[in-house]
Amino acid sequence: MRSQRFFAIGAVALIAGLWLQVPIAAQGVPLGLTSASGQGVTPAYEGWYANPDGTFTLSFGYFNRNTDQVLEIPLGENNSIEPAEFDGMQPTRFEARRHWGVFGIVVPADFGQHATVTWTIKMGSHEYSIPAALKTDWKIDALEGEGANGNTPPRLSFVEGGPDGAAPLGIVGPALHGSVGEPVEVTVWSKDDAVAGAGLAAAFSGGRGRAPPRVTLTWFKHQGPGQVMFSQGTERVPAEGGMMTTTATFDAPGEYILRVRANDSAVATSGHSQCCWTNGFVKVTVR
Repeated sequence: MRSQRFFAIGAVALIAGLWLQVPIAAQGVPLGLTSASGQGVTPAYEGWYANPDGTFTLSFGYFNRNTDQVLEIPLGENNSIEPAEFDGMQPTRFEARRHWGVFGIVVPADFGQHATVTWTIKMGSHEYSIPAALKTDWKIDALEGEGANGNTPPRLSFVEGGPDGAAPLGIVGPALHGSVGEPVEVTVWSKDDAVAGAGLAAAFSGGRGRAPPRVTLTWFKHQGPGQVMFSQGTERVPAEGGMMTTTATFDAPGEYILRVRANDSAVATSGHSQCCWTNGFVKVTVR
């Protein structure tokens, strides 16, 4: 899990770890079983990293075992995190297949190695839980440039030249307001060190006519009661700095969170290499 070259081993270890930590009553369906629809979703703990202020971030993702079906599980008894003080930032919309590092939770500097934060998802008779702790083996040091050829995650900002953030915890932008059926405009800025983009572009092109490094920005509905339609769901911007503007249109009133993922890998959907992506979140109140 500490660098890209350990992906295969890390993936096997992750699935095995999830299986061992799932309640016995929930082990009727193998976690690796997939189909187009009708399967459940399993929370995943990706690891932890230290923050500059002495706190720590726990990174979580999920595995929707459906290859086509998107699942909606509202916050509450079927989608909860304990202790309750950490509950609330997990997704309620689960896209098909495996998604890495979808959100982060900050725990205090004195959290210790034995305390845990547990994410539980219930679907029908099945209940899956994953505890997260600050165990040494789960440290994500790739974020510090120690793995994946020294690459670090892109940086995101919702204000040009303003505060920015990086890694799974990312940054939360200013809250927005809108009305049902009326497009809400949102703009994000991104920049990157271009380490991964340059190296992987060269590898994919054989060093001939390679394109300049770029960052892939992709939008998702993270939480909310209705459907969200993006005018432009994804765009690639220059690594040295670029912006993307899209609009989000909502079909139902309520509180929403939108997520944008910035990925600097040549494989735009990658997530297993912890070095290579950053999340940004925008809260939208729709009337």
